[in-house]
Amino acid sequence: MTSLTTATGPTGSGAPVVNEVVGVPGGVGDAARSARADAFDAWLRRIFPARSGVALVAVGGLGRRQCAPYGDLDLVLLHAGVAGIDELAASLWYPIWDAGLRLDHSVRTVAEALSVAQDDVKVALGLLDARHVAGDPALTGQLARTATDHWRRTAIRQLPGLREITAARWEAHGELAFLLEGDLKEAAGGLRDVGILRAIATAGVTDALRPAVHAAHRRLLDTRDALHQQVRRRVDRLLAQERDGVAKQLMLDEGDALLRLVAGDARTVSHALDDAWRAADRLRSGRHRAAPGRPLRRPVARDVVEQDGELVLARTAIGARPDPSLSLRIAAAAATTRLPIARATCEWLAAYCPPLPAPWPPAARAALTTLLGAGAGLVPAWETCDRYGLIDGWLPEWTRLRSLPQHNPVHRFTLDRHLVQTAYEASRHTRDVERPDLLLLGAFLHDIGKGLPGDHSTVGAPLAEAVAARIGLPPAEAALIGTLVRLHLLLPDVATRRDLSDPKTVAGVAERVGDTGTLELLHALVQADAAATGPAAWSGWKGRLVAELVARVRTTLDTGVVPAPPAPDPALVAGPLPVVHLGADRVAVAAADRRGLLATVAGCLALHRLEVISADAATVDGRALVECRVQPRYGLAPDPIALSADLRRAVAGDVSVIQRLRGRALAARGQGAAPRVVWHREAATDAVLLELRAADAAGLLYRVTCALDEAGAQVRAARISTLGGDVVDAFYLVGGWPPAEQRARVEAAVLAAV
Repeated sequence: MTSLTTATGPTGSGAPVVNEVVGVPGGVGDAARSARADAFDAWLRRIFPARSGVALVAVGGLGRRQCAPYGDLDLVLLHAGVAGIDELAASLWYPIWDAGLRLDHSVRTVAEALSVAQDDVKVALGLLDARHVAGDPALTGQLARTATDHWRRTAIRQLPGLREITAARWEAHGELAFLLEGDLKEAAGGLRDVGILRAIATAGVTDALRPAVHAAHRRLLDTRDALHQQVRRRVDRLLAQERDGVAKQLMLDEGDALLRLVAGDARTVSHALDDAWRAADRLRSGRHRAAPGRPLRRPVARDVVEQDGELVLARTAIGARPDPSLSLRIAAAAATTRLPIARATCEWLAAYCPPLPAPWPPAARAALTTLLGAGAGLVPAWETCDRYGLIDGWLPEWTRLRSLPQHNPVHRFTLDRHLVQTAYEASRHTRDVERPDLLLLGAFLHDIGKGLPGDHSTVGAPLAEAVAARIGLPPAEAALIGTLVRLHLLLPDVATRRDLSDPKTVAGVAERVGDTGTLELLHALVQADAAATGPAAWSGWKGRLVAELVARVRTTLDTGVVPAPPAPDPALVAGPLPVVHLGADRVAVAAADRRGLLATVAGCLALHRLEVISADAATVDGRALVECRVQPRYGLAPDPIALSADLRRAVAGDVSVIQRLRGRALAARGQGAAPRVVWHREAATDAVLLELRAADAAGLLYRVTCALDEAGAQVRAARISTLGGDVVDAFYLVGGWPPAEQRARVEAAVLAAV
């Protein structure tokens, strides 16, 4: 793999031109960015209307000579109160717009610019990049000197406001180091944060721009430039579909390698900014300290004290031979108090704390449990320890997991952050289980098998069990951790893909889980895993299905008897036909028994933009009953009167409704990955299970159920599971195991419908 720092790409006169009017070259690297700045400078000087007492000043990327291929121009037309400045400005701005360039512009005197900077910290930071382009250089020099002097005098007062703005941006855009599709500029650890570091360094608060930060900044700029060239427009979010192309431009092997490098560079920037904020806090507290003297030291935990808002080691801990659990104990203290660990303390622990023995001493094991269960303090404390290599000493497996991309679209975080986030989410459920310590550890290790060949649940179980044994859990508890990892997808998979009223479904889960304690741990783990994955991984209906499955399995484990299937809704088995009941997330229909009723109901629901989550069909006393759990496809609830009317007409055989259904179904067909059909022989009590794996599309259930009906297969129940852009739909077909010819005919009909 080629180092990103050497992948400068095409530069100079041989580089592709990204703007024909201006003649701005493309390319990646410092030389290419400087060449773009030179091209912009030369063009702006040509179109600049020369006038005494006027100067054209570049800020932003052009001011720093770090122009992106498709970036904006940030310009200030500076003047000394000359007449006709508005007309002059228009004569400059319009040629820039005509060239197809995005422009952020202002027209100000020096006093006006400084006044705005005094009230707006973002403007104050922008003026630190001011660079003369054309006109009167004395004006530019006056602005640059005065703005810098003013910032140095007022930075300590303005930094708290800047920190609030920055925190709001981080909340909106997340952390670049852990995102699978992060914004290279706005996310925490991105290019915007480097500008803040530059401002803090200019103020003399701390040496924020160390060599590692400079190197990370250059690589992030290179990635941003390559992304612009890949999509041929301004974009800062590194989407998954662009990663391989961007990596190729940077002479990297693959998109995953690029993502890991971006994560490392974002971590470097974020760590430097954390240090800078703390240095500013210490400077402010020092200036406001009422009495001179040494800073106060407050004991926090054994061998840990607080000093100036940071955690440091007690003097007795440094003098003696360190306890191997010391680094874990100070990490736990940092997480529970939500105070940062001092940089010097982290460096000392990395250099002098001895490795943990196997098995771990009880103090280390207790500290890990405290750390994982600390809630909101876990993530920053863990990241600090990871920065200084402490976690690699605790868990050698962490080197493989760090910044590992996850390719399922429902995931928002890299694997390392997902594991830590799952432990954080699990801390919300510790009161729901008998063994909260095992829940926290199981949540942290549940995906440890990812990145290795094979099913990650199966591969990860022995790895997690080995970690549990190494940290000192008894064999039975270590085996339980392995069971949690092996079965952590069991409940959501069964709840969304199987008929929960089928006794065989419930009995099968009960047999695999074994006892109610394990069931409680799995239920809590499922909720934590989904919350850490992202909003697409969980919903109200999925939570209800999982809870229903857990309740039925718990009854089976407690009593040894599988609960009987629920009785049909009494309102559906009495009264004149057809019967239509609409609920918040439920549609129930009773009609005269006939083939194809499920397909008709599914198609009518699709016509009204409702997704079917689960469907059950039954025949009671000559009545066909269809019950569906639904949710709006685009978040818009349908008109209940129109839906009810269409359902009544459709199940009664109204030809006009059926024609509308067929027209919509044909229009909904689209392209996707090759579909696949999987048969399950022993998954149901009185039916054969056909599982369809295909790309999601509106009306898919209608088309498939129509195809099954035409092929002579009767559907008793269906479970619909959507995973990103794909579905795994399970259909319970009434009858025994069909012969090979019949299976082939049914399978061909289903695939043709997809």
